[in-house]
Amino acid sequence: MPRKVKSVRVPEELSAIDLSGIIAECEKYLRDLESVAMLNQQGEREAAEALLRARQSDLGRRVGMKVWEARKQAAMERLQKGQNTQATESSA
Repeated sequence: MPRKVKSVRVPEELSAIDLSGIIAECEKYLRDLESVAMLNQQGEREAAEALLRARQSDLGRRVGMKVWEARKQAAMERLQKGQNTQATESSA
């Protein structure tokens, strides 16, 4: 029986992640899985395995880019917030 998760802590950097973009990438991956299943049914196992390996690495790379972009955006926001705080302190 699976355990229930009561809460999940998400790093602040990932609060701005593009969830719709990640879902779109997963949809594309599911379509590719359907193609893999059809290739298997047609007896083209090598082509199916090659497609599956290529798409898995592609999905990982694309999701990784979304995470990297969210972290980059959070870092920029922190930098701007820090500059604004310094500007207010120096003018006071």
